[in-house]
Amino acid sequence: MEVDLPDVVAEVTAQFQRYEQALVSNDVAVLDELFRKDSRTLRYGITENLYGYGEISAFRAARSPAGLMRRTARTVITAYGRDTAVASTLFYRDSAPGRVGRQMQTWVRFPEGWRIVAAHVSIIDEAKGA
Repeated sequence: MEVDLPDVVAEVTAQFQRYEQALVSNDVAVLDELFRKDSRTLRYGITENLYGYGEISAFRAARSPAGLMRRTARTVITAYGRDTAVASTLFYRDSAPGRVGRQMQTWVRFPEGWRIVAAHVSIIDEAKGA
């Protein structure tokens, strides 16, 4: 298996950036598009465990658009072969000083394009001196 094929990393990076823009602008249509429409798709959030595309979509539709701006750091996109990748990033919100968010997404290429099949988001206290 080839790891980090440049064209695959570029494709997933573009989709990750598209996701990030949709997230901070609350573009629910794009967020819904980027998650795989499947009952096995999951998202473990900061305060919720969402099983299946329906629960994820309902969460997005009900979420407040306030306070979504954030800065990302240390983003790593790793591609495994031509059809699977993992995107990991740290994020910071002005509304949560001293805290750091962590986000991981598993992306898979399907006939309709790259889609997130699993995601995990958490927030922890930032390490002193970080």
